[in-house]
Amino acid sequence: MKVSIATRGSKLALWQAEHIKKRLEFYHKDLEVEIKIYKTTGDKILDTPLAKIGGKGLFTKEIEEAMLRGEAQIAVHSLKDFPIEFANNFLLSAITKREDRRDSLLSDKYSHIEDLPIGAVVGTTSLRRKMQILNYRKDLVIKNLRGNVNTRIQKLKDGEFDAIILAQAGINRLSLSKLVKFVSPIDTNIMIPPMGQASLGIEIIKDNKIEKLVSVLNDESSFIETKIERDFIEVLNGGCQVPIGVSAVLNGNEIKVRAIVGMPDGSEMLREEINATKKEYETLGKKLANIMVKKGAKELLEKSLKML
Repeated sequence: MKVSIATRGSKLALWQAEHIKKRLEFYHKDLEVEIKIYKTTGDKILDTPLAKIGGKGLFTKEIEEAMLRGEAQIAVHSLKDFPIEFANNFLLSAITKREDRRDSLLSDKYSHIEDLPIGAVVGTTSLRRKMQILNYRKDLVIKNLRGNVNTRIQKLKDGEFDAIILAQAGINRLSLSKLVKFVSPIDTNIMIPPMGQASLGIEIIKDNKIEKLVSVLNDESSFIETKIERDFIEVLNGGCQVPIGVSAVLNGNEIKVRAIVGMPDGSEMLREEINATKKEYETLGKKLANIMVKKGAKELLEKSLKML
């Protein structure tokens, strides 16, 4: 049997697709997996913050169109980029085991956030990261940083920034730590990650055979954690392009969920935390979101988007 994986062409996206290809071929010895590369809207627009052009589906639309044409049956996404809502033709069929979910500070000069001098220029286009780092260090200057991870690191090395922030999972997957003198993971008490960070989402065209093929890739803990996070985002109608952080951690039979919403400049923020048992996971994300909605989370998000 032969199947095709649709993917973006960045180094990280290709690593992810190759990783899933190897896993599928390991579990299914008679399976041949082909990788097909597509350029998405998010890859084409590099001079504008993603939040200004609408964050939903920027990295998936063209890939799904190719799947509808029958060119591929499987797509591999960074789960944080995958929309909460998607067409009925598709299924988010598996969530892979998580890598390190933290954000990380990269610099050739400074080993930690605390070491950055007053007025240091930090690169990130993420409103979530901007919000939390400015709340922690109001004296820093945040400038937009677009492009794939190698492009971003090159801009750091060219002196455009004193430091940049990337996902630690991507750094680990591409072995990027050797390119920069200091790589410092940021404590999640300082910076809550976004929904789905460090997990891969396996999207398929609805087909029982394909669903069975990819089911071996699903990790129960990651599935539970990311369901909570995605349910939380669904209630708030947000995504990775708005200033929202949410992180669910399953430890044995206990789940701890922390969330944050606020203004991109860090001037106003709403934080909440909830603890529950594993059996409560199906309702936990929406429960936490509704608690925050009652405290003004939706109004705060609407206010934050007017700052763009």
